[in-house]
Amino acid sequence: MALFYVARYPGPDAAAAAGPEGAEAGAHGRARALLERLQSRARERQQQREPAQTEAAASTEPATRRRRRPRRRRRVNDAEPGSPEAPQGKRRKADGEDAGAESNEEAPGEPSAGSSEEAPGEPSAGSSEEAPGERSTSASAEAAPDGPALEEAAGPLVPGLVLGGFGKRKAPKVQPFLPRWLAEPNCVRRNVTEDLVPIEDIPDVHPDLQKQLRAHGISSYFPVQAAVIPALLESAACGFLVGRGGYRPSDLCVSAPTGSGKTLAFVIPVVQALLSRVVCHIRALVVLPTKELAQQASDRLLLQVSKVFNIYTDATPLRVSLVTGQKSLAKEQESLVQKTADGYRCLADIVVATPGRLVDHIDQTPGFSLQQLRFLIIDEADRMIDSMHQSWLPRVVAAAFQSEDPADPCALLQRRQAQAVTAASTCCPQMPLQKLLFSATLTQNPEKLQQLGLHQPRLFSTGLAHRGLEDTDGDGDSGKYAFPVGLTHHYVPCSLSSKPLVVLHLVLEMGFSRVLCFTNSRENSHRLFLLVQAFGGVDVAEFSSRYGPGQRRMILKQFEQGKIQLLISTDATARGIDVQGVELVVNYDAPQYLRTYVHRVGRTARAGKTGQAFTLLLKVQERRFLRMLTEAGAPELQRHELSSKLLQPLVPRYEEALSQLEESVKEERKQRAA
Repeated sequence: MALFYVARYPGPDAAAAAGPEGAEAGAHGRARALLERLQSRARERQQQREPAQTEAAASTEPATRRRRRPRRRRRVNDAEPGSPEAPQGKRRKADGEDAGAESNEEAPGEPSAGSSEEAPGEPSAGSSEEAPGERSTSASAEAAPDGPALEEAAGPLVPGLVLGGFGKRKAPKVQPFLPRWLAEPNCVRRNVTEDLVPIEDIPDVHPDLQKQLRAHGISSYFPVQAAVIPALLESAACGFLVGRGGYRPSDLCVSAPTGSGKTLAFVIPVVQALLSRVVCHIRALVVLPTKELAQQASDRLLLQVSKVFNIYTDATPLRVSLVTGQKSLAKEQESLVQKTADGYRCLADIVVATPGRLVDHIDQTPGFSLQQLRFLIIDEADRMIDSMHQSWLPRVVAAAFQSEDPADPCALLQRRQAQAVTAASTCCPQMPLQKLLFSATLTQNPEKLQQLGLHQPRLFSTGLAHRGLEDTDGDGDSGKYAFPVGLTHHYVPCSLSSKPLVVLHLVLEMGFSRVLCFTNSRENSHRLFLLVQAFGGVDVAEFSSRYGPGQRRMILKQFEQGKIQLLISTDATARGIDVQGVELVVNYDAPQYLRTYVHRVGRTARAGKTGQAFTLLLKVQERRFLRMLTEAGAPELQRHELSSKLLQPLVPRYEEALSQLEESVKEERKQRAA
């Protein structure tokens, strides 16, 4: 405890009576008495807590030594105690003493207990010098003035947080949570050669349609057809005007490889469901992403959409209309509606359309109505989802549920879009709207599929039963895609300058008669076409937007007939177009996304046949491309090395072709500038 000297100033009368010497003696006497009382109290308290202090000091000695800071030695002023320069008494702790106060003015030769001057060899209680190996009790008292506080401080030291040490480790993969219909799909076998189902095994198909199938050489269903056709026929078992039991049927999603028979899987049940119709209305709408997909010719198994419908509706009163923008709007209107004395009459039961042209007719064609629409079929659904920014689907749904005058005699059967499925919303029967989605690379991202507004959907898939949300192709597409069983995958490591030589080697030296080559841009397709044409020896053609629709149809027909050996194309032909007899697909430019690769190589090995796919890879592309294919579940890619010796015989003619290509490019630039 600190010592304070308090000098009471005597009054004038007492100071005059005692005199100077008496006043000073009285002050010293009072200070000594106060100091003695404080010392005695300090000794009593020290005796009471001495055992606890000794035990605590022993247990906390390492921590105390670690925390205690070294004490600085006090500098003793040489001035005499009585002089004005003498230092004031400061707060000091003593062993066994609490505090005391003493005047700076002491009698000569009598140092006080708090004085800094001590006799030689007799260190004071407050001295900072201690014997080696011994700790004064004042240190313990200073470090721990209270017993309980000392016991708390005496606990084991907790190691502090060490910054750094961030080791490189792979982040754990988050398992997505998928809806049950996505996580547990109806699995379909994908081997179209071994898992065929005879036509007789599905007796629900109408006998007339079975006769049509046999007439076109079809005696068995592919696995996808055998799974989807009964499900669709079951949903329309009570007719197309009302769902089974009065309830709205479930929407269907089908994910199967290219060439697995998805087109026929929805043509047969839709035609059969509409056979009983009496009044002509648009009952089925097929929406396709590209014009080429809706128009190109196909083989006897997987015919182009509009032709397939025409074949199986030829002996029925059903009518099919193709609306793709190839004709003028007025010509297409003539095939859709007919003006009568009391309004308009519909001329089509089934409409095959592209999104943009469909919206044009909804807005501009009088009498064009979708209020009796029963089936909405979205082919190449993944690409259609990508074009949802065009807002064509909300326009179609709004036209299908458009309200009319309640006084209309058919108002009872008008379709109403319920906000929630309740007992009241299902008590009134109405024509359901069923959505059917088909694609070889159907996304399983729930956020994307939610845009389609599916009703209690069911998924038929040839892939795994559970697939996660991988950022494989940049748009959140999921899981492992199914590839044709008869397809063999190869990749050729090469340099940028040797790519044309590799293509020429595959066509000329390996003996392929129909080769489909894909590039990433129209410019690359055109330059490769000019180079191969200048090289000579190969019947080559270009398929791109440089040509009109009629020219493209003629090119595809010649390629299918074998008159064209090498067809160089952009991704315009990578979806839905079935060209018969393609033996080899060459990816001249490596595809950036997995879906693009799936649709490119799907032009061969269709309908149970065999085919090969070669991808030309630069060294910087090899690692990423192989990882992308591995994650997609593709069979192991075979490395196909082409040495310079194999390509050397083609080099002289190739150099001449390069010079001709340079001249051709210059001429085209001059023509464009003119």
